[in-house]
Amino acid sequence: MQTFTKDDLIQKLQEIKSRGWIPNARRGNAGGVGNTLEDLLGIQENNLPIPNAAEWELKCQRKDTTSLTTLFHMEPSPRAVRFVPKVFLPLYGWEHELAGKEYPSSEMSFRQTIHGKSRSDRGFGVVIDRKSKKVLISFDKSSVDPRHQKWLHLVERRAGPKELDPQPYWGFDDLFHKAGTKLLNCFYVQADVKRKNDRELYHYNSIMILQNFSLDNFLKAIEDGIILVDFDARTGHNHGTKFRIRQGNWDRLYADVRKI
Repeated sequence: MQTFTKDDLIQKLQEIKSRGWIPNARRGNAGGVGNTLEDLLGIQENNLPIPNAAEWELKCQRKDTTSLTTLFHMEPSPRAVRFVPKVFLPLYGWEHELAGKEYPSSEMSFRQTIHGKSRSDRGFGVVIDRKSKKVLISFDKSSVDPRHQKWLHLVERRAGPKELDPQPYWGFDDLFHKAGTKLLNCFYVQADVKRKNDRELYHYNSIMILQNFSLDNFLKAIEDGIILVDFDARTGHNHGTKFRIRQGNWDRLYADVRKI
């Protein structure tokens, strides 16, 4: 495997950008945009051959996608409460759509993807409390959509009509530690995508160097609806609580952004 200095890698990325449209090297592979770039660089998957490579990542995304990318998994505090299986599912859950089919008739679901800009149709939202240095999950029955009134009546019987008590949360220090170990400095490359003769082609035309993860930027992205908290649990299995980001916004999470 060829090794680069950081400047060599920047030059190589600029050369790839100047080549224009490049065919997908991994025909039929949904991750072709990243795999093709790695092939062009002559590197193994996300194995940057540069000094201090352990502190860097190569992130490559197509510009036309609206999907969410998972940043990391992290269950809320207080951990001893086991909030998702012990509170959200039994008190705020609803009948799983496959209950009585693929799952037992008693199967419950709690799936919510929420942020700080607005509340979900079931009244859940994310609140940034800078005074107590916590990211809190909140419930407000007045924000529940009328089509969920039957479910709301069940919630009021089970848990009452009040705010969550205790409120699940993530401490700022815990989030900074978790995110800081996951969101390394990175070369962030975006590509336009088109199809020709039933094959994808990529133009790697946006290159940025992102350094120094910023907790303040991370919290602001939650408030702006750019980063979302995703709960995905059913009675038989908790898929884990995830922090996810809307595509095309990685640069918002770092203090130092350099466009090449």
